Amino acid sequence: MEVTYSVLQIMNEHATSTEDVPQSDYCPYFQHAVELIGRRWTGSILKVLGTKSLRFSELRDRIPGLSDRLLTARLSELETEGVIARSDCEGEIRYSLTPKGLALNPVLDAIASWSHSHPDHVPETFPGRRRC
Repeated sequence: MEVTYSVLQIMNEHATSTEDVPQSDYCPYFQHAVELIGRRWTGSILKVLGTKSLRFSELRDRIPGLSDRLLTARLSELETEGVIARSDCEGEIRYSLTPKGLALNPVLDAIASWSHSHPDHVPETFPGRRRC
């Protein structure tokens, strides 16, 4: 079972631990961004969307190992954060990146570049390992 916490919950639980950290070393905006894109499968969802608008089934089919339940949860989180938009065009639900989400593309491209430079860190059993 996956347990998720909001950034505010974590910050409230650890408020005393961050009080001694110099202001320049800790940034709640950075921490929130890292936690947002660092959630399981979120980076892949954002990367697959890129500049395209896709249906739920198209997203699921392009990311091996991603369950319907987890995809639904991540899409909801990203929509709440304003990173993706859900649109209904003649009964067809599609997902696309908002301008805020599109601004993440250079970050995701940099992570993709780094990951291809270090393929040895991906376990053999990882879903879709041989696909890229």
